[in-house]
Amino acid sequence: MSWTECREPRPSAAIRLVCFPHAGGSSHFFRHWRKGLPEFEVHAVCYPGRADRFGEPTATDLVAMAGEIAKAVRPLTDRPTALFGHSMGAVVAYETARALEAEGAQLSQLFVSGARAGHLVRRDARAAGMNEESVMAALMELGGTDTELLDHPMFRELILPYVQADFRMLGGYEHRAGALLGCPVTAVAGAGDPRVTAEQAADWAHVTKGPFRQRMVPGGHFYLADSPPYELVREACAERGGTRSR
Repeated sequence: MSWTECREPRPSAAIRLVCFPHAGGSSHFFRHWRKGLPEFEVHAVCYPGRADRFGEPTATDLVAMAGEIAKAVRPLTDRPTALFGHSMGAVVAYETARALEAEGAQLSQLFVSGARAGHLVRRDARAAGMNEESVMAALMELGGTDTELLDHPMFRELILPYVQADFRMLGGYEHRAGALLGCPVTAVAGAGDPRVTAEQAADWAHVTKGPFRQRMVPGGHFYLADSPPYELVREACAERGGTRSR
């Protein structure tokens, strides 16, 4: 299966937006974005082990997975391309951006949403060893998952294994020193997010030598489920309208 899907190709779109889901998320999470951003060609990343890739093994190495995603995204950068990642997806998008720029690609923008700066993420033995109950507790704290669904046996059997795998993968992530990004970075976080403070989101400024902006928005960790940041994305990318990728 492909690493990305685009449900509505738009050859005349001025810019492409590649969206990276959260831990336990799938490309389905961004299904409405193509309607909310009609001037963009929206692509969503498909992690293995869920949805159309359900039969595949889940990923265990975040950086290695980002490298594979970068290979799939590279052909898309013949037009201006921005990356948007939420929660774990922000870290995956960041590592994908690093891999793309290392190969000479230029990105119009990197959006990191609901996540601590990549260099603040530490290898976490507790997360790497999370069991089913601790994963469910984390899901309840973060919100975005129906509490009734958490008690459903089918949810536990089919979905919790890959949610747990994602948490373990993120717990095993270790930031590596390297070149700063050249693209602009926009950090977005919900003002009521229990896991990400304004200061932790602001530290994304240290991953790029390009322009940085920070936006705190109403809501919690999954603020974008009810209020997708379409205008924010539109405005940030409009500032880079003339940038093209190689």
